[in-house]
Amino acid sequence: MISAMQGYMLIDKPKGWTSFDVVNYVRKIVATTEGKKPKNCKVGHTGTLDPLATGLLVILVGKEYTRRAGELSKQDKTYDVTMKLGEESATGDEEGAKTAIATRKPSEVELKAALVKFTGSISQVPPAFSAIKVNGQRAYDLARKGQAVVLQSRTVMVHGIELIKYDYPFVRFVASVSSGTYIRSLVEDLGRATGTGAYMSDLRRIQIGDFDIESAVLPNVPELLSNLRQL
Repeated sequence: MISAMQGYMLIDKPKGWTSFDVVNYVRKIVATTEGKKPKNCKVGHTGTLDPLATGLLVILVGKEYTRRAGELSKQDKTYDVTMKLGEESATGDEEGAKTAIATRKPSEVELKAALVKFTGSISQVPPAFSAIKVNGQRAYDLARKGQAVVLQSRTVMVHGIELIKYDYPFVRFVASVSSGTYIRSLVEDLGRATGTGAYMSDLRRIQIGDFDIESAVLPNVPELLSNLRQL
């Protein structure tokens, strides 16, 4: 039997895949290569991406690496974000029911001022549709059942935000943030600050710590395991 693989790989998660889908896919390939059952192969990741989001996932392979998941998940992250002005979403993203808020079109100067306002140490309330546990249950499970979810505000760090493109109602920007920052909450706060409302219409994670999307591969490429590396 082949000795157990150990290392990490950088995966570019496609839209529609859950983070678990990627882990499960990699686990099956590792199991086939090692001649084991999938349940006997240790594979994990360092931080989820929503199914509608794309981009960088750090996949950990082998016991030596999966036990370091907590340590590796606390790194800063960079996102390429698109938000839609004028509406809010029940889930904070494209998936939820939309509510029209305002039709005014803020100027680019107003948008840039709002981005500056939300740079640095800020307080934000995580979205109800998040994986945070409330009395032992995931907040999103409670929210999907129609139960009220009350989450406490937390302090996070937004290291920088750069406006990339503004074509009303869409605003595209790149944000570098601390671990634990919710981009959906940041977008909703930006929408309120401009008086228009907003929801996150697209999200792509492009960096985690020193790991960059340019070094990532799609999960279903034939050479997937050649992406396995060691720290």
